[in-house]
Amino acid sequence: MGVTKNNLFTDSQNRIAALAKALGHPARIAILERLLVDNACICGDLVDVLPLSQSTISQHLKALKEAGIITGEIEGVKTCYCINPNVWEEAQIIFVNLFQKHQCCTPKT
Repeated sequence: MGVTKNNLFTDSQNRIAALAKALGHPARIAILERLLVDNACICGDLVDVLPLSQSTISQHLKALKEAGIITGEIEGVKTCYCINPNVWEEAQIIFVNLFQKHQCCTPKT
């Protein structure tokens, strides 16, 4: 694997990239949609609603957790996953600000 050059970019650019990477897979979007629709923590029933194996779901949960988008707390023998409201709001602000930077331009003829 190549050497990362994250130090060449600002903290803000690195954070946007980390969030985008975490959101960059349809399985992760499906997991987040499930958490948002249920408006509650999910404890292990994602295998019943997603067409993926437990190990694949666990990998996606790990990526979302590493980015801070979700939290996982152990309850007995299960880990319950919830949206992290602080990071969810941070992501919303970051992406809205990024998209608002676009200025409409007139195409050259």
